Amino acid sequence: MSISRDDVVKVAHLARIGIDEQDIPVITDRLNRILALVDTMQQQDTSNIEPLGNPHDASARLRSDEVTAGNEREQLMANAPLAENGLFLVPRVIE
Repeated sequence: MSISRDDVVKVAHLARIGIDEQDIPVITDRLNRILALVDTMQQQDTSNIEPLGNPHDASARLRSDEVTAGNEREQLMANAPLAENGLFLVPRVIE
């Protein structure tokens, strides 16, 4: 598959992309090289390759869910300038 200069101009117009006239040959060449690479990749025989659903394809090792810190509410509330019923009191910011 090959893209012509006119194809690049048409697609740029449809996409509302401004392309300078001197950049059109460079863009055309780059797009043609990308399409050539895609053609090369499509020609490869992948019939004996298993599809890969997950790159890690293994079960995740999870740590055990254990409590590591106790209830420190009283110690934390002792640091608060204002507290009531186990809640921090803050100044009203919305009237």
